[in-house]
Amino acid sequence: MSFIREPAVSGMFYPDNPKTLKRDIERYLSEAVFDPIAGNIVGIISPHAGYMYSGPVAAYGYKAIAGRAYDTAIVIAPSHRKYFEGAAIIEKGGYKTPLGIVEVDEEMAGMVLKKSTAVQSNIDVHREEHSLEVQLPFLQMILKSFKLVPLIMGTQDFSTCEALSAGIYEAVKDSGKQILIVGSTDLSHYYSYAHAVELDSIVTKRLDDFDMKGLVADLEKNKCEACGAGPIITTMILSRKLGAKQGKVLKYANSGDISGDKSTVVGYVSAIFYKHEEK
Repeated sequence: MSFIREPAVSGMFYPDNPKTLKRDIERYLSEAVFDPIAGNIVGIISPHAGYMYSGPVAAYGYKAIAGRAYDTAIVIAPSHRKYFEGAAIIEKGGYKTPLGIVEVDEEMAGMVLKKSTAVQSNIDVHREEHSLEVQLPFLQMILKSFKLVPLIMGTQDFSTCEALSAGIYEAVKDSGKQILIVGSTDLSHYYSYAHAVELDSIVTKRLDDFDMKGLVADLEKNKCEACGAGPIITTMILSRKLGAKQGKVLKYANSGDISGDKSTVVGYVSAIFYKHEEK
């Protein structure tokens, strides 16, 4: 294995001790209670804050895929630290967390890089970014054995989402692999509790309705916000291309629900896109 991307935020966003990390994730999963999803889950929208705040929400989406098998997880996350055009991929090597190394699906990553005009090979963008990294311990706990295609979006406009999703779809459609798409995002940032709920409810309704066009329009009109709007839209496009027919929000909360401080909060959502199992 070539390049190994070392953890950037373990010990800050989540515990760096493997036993503590496993215990925390197991607790979040045990506390996530919802009716089982009858269908094939293709995509997940998951938050990326510190686990103390967003872990209980993220657990819902990941618990929904428990017991299911995926060969490759394509995780699409926003860049918070660097601006660049399109999306950046690590095409070889692996991502390390306290729970071990997740190998990059080098064949799939290479195909994505080849097929998408929006994708560049860029390790540097990944080094300090937290939004992709925080998804991995949950995936490691739930899926056990899987490979990774890690993508970080710089520009998140609709044309980038279209180009990225088109390239990914071309790479996966004839692969014969079971693919999970993970879109990493938080919602509104630093509004009062009531206003955050008002803004975020617009996003959650669009996710529940699997209404990508409506969400794009709302985002463009500044009716709502999400730091990972690009990953959300790309995940919705891909999920639809891969056969998903329905969306479902499993959990919404914000930091005020955890800390009790409702003066300025950050919103989190866990949602899935799925298709009914064929009889």
